[in-house]
Amino acid sequence: MFLENNIWEYKKVDQQSVVELKSKLNIQEELAQMLVNRGVQTFSQAEQFFRPSEKDFLNPFNMLGMYKAVERIKEAIANKENILIYGDYDVDGTCSVAMMKHFLETLSTHVFTYQPHREKEGYGLSMTAVDWLLKEEISLVITLDCGIKDINAAKKLKQKNIDLIICDHHNPAEILPDALVILNPKQVDCNYNFKELCGCGIGLKLIQGYLNHYKATYDISYAYQLAAIATTADVVPLIGENRLIVYLGLLSINTNPISSVKKIWNTYPSLISFNSADLVFKIAPRINAAGRLAHAKIAVEFLLSVDGDEKSVFSDIESLNNERKSLDEGITNEALFQLSKTPATRFTNVVYSPDWHKGVIGIVASRIIEEFYKPTIVFSGDGDLITGSARSVKEFDIYEILNQLNHYFTRFGGHKYAAGLTMKREILDDFSKDFEKLVADNMSKEVRQKKISIDVDLTLEKLFQNLNKNGVPKLMRIIKQMEPFGPSNPRPVFCFKKLYFKTPPRIVGRKHIKFLFTDFQQAKHIGGIWFNSAEKLQKINQLNKADVVGSVVENYYNNQMSLQLNIKDVKPS
Repeated sequence: MFLENNIWEYKKVDQQSVVELKSKLNIQEELAQMLVNRGVQTFSQAEQFFRPSEKDFLNPFNMLGMYKAVERIKEAIANKENILIYGDYDVDGTCSVAMMKHFLETLSTHVFTYQPHREKEGYGLSMTAVDWLLKEEISLVITLDCGIKDINAAKKLKQKNIDLIICDHHNPAEILPDALVILNPKQVDCNYNFKELCGCGIGLKLIQGYLNHYKATYDISYAYQLAAIATTADVVPLIGENRLIVYLGLLSINTNPISSVKKIWNTYPSLISFNSADLVFKIAPRINAAGRLAHAKIAVEFLLSVDGDEKSVFSDIESLNNERKSLDEGITNEALFQLSKTPATRFTNVVYSPDWHKGVIGIVASRIIEEFYKPTIVFSGDGDLITGSARSVKEFDIYEILNQLNHYFTRFGGHKYAAGLTMKREILDDFSKDFEKLVADNMSKEVRQKKISIDVDLTLEKLFQNLNKNGVPKLMRIIKQMEPFGPSNPRPVFCFKKLYFKTPPRIVGRKHIKFLFTDFQQAKHIGGIWFNSAEKLQKINQLNKADVVGSVVENYYNNQMSLQLNIKDVKPS
């Protein structure tokens, strides 16, 4: 075995449901199984899955506090009050601020925005911001992607008779801020039927609520585009309304992109259209870079730019993103070097340096998990207080673990797989020991092992059935209709048994292995690439056939399309 820690795991599925769906839709069994894997079991569910539309949105007024929120905004607009839009500095918060500003400025000329400085103020509604907004005579504050933990800031606003509407998706604590309205489906008394919206998604529901209640007109396609970027970047489950938001956002982007997205698109001349992965890897890092290394208001300015005005700020965005890449690589290497000196038997990874940039430690934590599959916290800060960014592995709730250790923290928040925390530097060693013990006591052997989830077995013969005039098989055409892909709706993963090497595998781009596979009859063949796997080439060259797990994608080269396997793992047949 080449990746002995990887477990190949077929998704459990009710075969009777597969048989029934295959019959109802007149489709291949493999496709029926993929759909049942994603909760699609009836004709109507399939129709909604393949043909999402605006009518599928839930009623925004099912969300606790929505009526009160839109009525207060209407009152503020009518009375020409100063309204402050306050958002986090990450992609979700930044897209939220730009989206809400774009909307409210169609109704009022008294709209202000504020995002905290990551280094100077940190996450949430800062007291610095409260002091600022008091001077600006703000009477209504709308927070986006933050606020649910900001008890003291909310208390001061209340004392000054400033109304606060919180739009947040993070887990609420037992004690909530004293706000006029809290829009958060995760509140225990909120009956909204979809709990997994990101902050920008909740902001979108607020816009929808206002438009519905007051029969106002607004080109909501702008909001769809930004909400789609935020939803994919925040790694929320791509099901229900989240999938609908990304679907409609991509539809709008690929039809009439806003100026900022168009500017980014122009840097990829071979890109035919955007998909969800493009939002994550091409757009989101650029937006994130501003908040991580400078100030998120730069990204808001870029997102709100119009044709011709985005050029100068785009150069700033590109420069910050390039700097972010360099910092990311350097700090990751330093962190991995630290971990090379720690026992491999540890259940967790905890690393710290006073020299690391606070803005990229979350990215570094994710990189470390790619290398060492363990719950990871990366700390930085050269003062008495240090800041940590935590990331977890699949099926392990790091938020719940850290919540049991919250006596260590001066600030803490997050969700199941990611969290941020601040604590005194002098107690780092004690915290690290308790964190390790708590994870070790709660983490099963099964969770420690990385799993590769497989939809179904497939053969090259079945893959290449029913070609259209462009040479695209029916299975691939339907897979494309299953987009957008993301968490809880991943791109289908297949296991191909006994693929032969038509040509010897070789290294491309220094770190990747390129394959050309064929079946036993050598009747069909397909290319494959295994990213970041170059060190495995020597073992692979000892084989002439293998079982291969991966996804089938369209690969464009010299304006020619061919199918390719994006490989997740290889084992001897």
